[in-house]
Amino acid sequence: MTAIINYGVGNLFSLTGSLKHLGIEAEVTADRETIENADRIILPGVGAFADAKQKLEDTGLIPVLNEQVAYGKPLLGICLGMQMLFEKSYEYGEHTGLGYIEGDICPLTEDLPNNLKVPHIGWNRLIIKDKSNPLLKYTSEGDYAYYVHSYYAKNCEESVVAYSEYYVNVPGLVCNKNVFGTQFHPEKSGKIGLKMLTAFNEVTK
Repeated sequence: MTAIINYGVGNLFSLTGSLKHLGIEAEVTADRETIENADRIILPGVGAFADAKQKLEDTGLIPVLNEQVAYGKPLLGICLGMQMLFEKSYEYGEHTGLGYIEGDICPLTEDLPNNLKVPHIGWNRLIIKDKSNPLLKYTSEGDYAYYVHSYYAKNCEESVVAYSEYYVNVPGLVCNKNVFGTQFHPEKSGKIGLKMLTAFNEVTK
């Protein structure tokens, strides 16, 4: 069973719908015992970093996530959920992340020319760095994924599994051992996203 962390800022409808379509057992939860008994965990997220991090702290679940990650349980962060996996975010100030992946979340506007729009919205080609990563089991070079974001991960080369080009290289899939993150939305990325969710469901401790 996959536990989807419910802390008030996730796009839960699309995600649960995608998992149900795939026949993957999942439960939206903020219950410690349910998370501990799950086979894997998904941390979704939309909105602002500081607000989301505070809401996650308010649930009291951060120590639970820390324990489960240390135990080796697979964790997938999606969009803002992925950004919170990193050490710091510079979204309207400086904020501390969960620290599971080395690197920083920085504004796209500082690194893009004025003719490129922010937020970055749309389909972008995936350029694969590490085909051996288990989440890419059913994904091929050149497949497209759907992005919606204004901030992106930097200073994280060692964890980048696949990226997309939007003037800069935007890390699309990152990984540190049993912790995975997608800047794009697999639940909105059609067949490719469903294949990636299927692959995550096959990851074991």
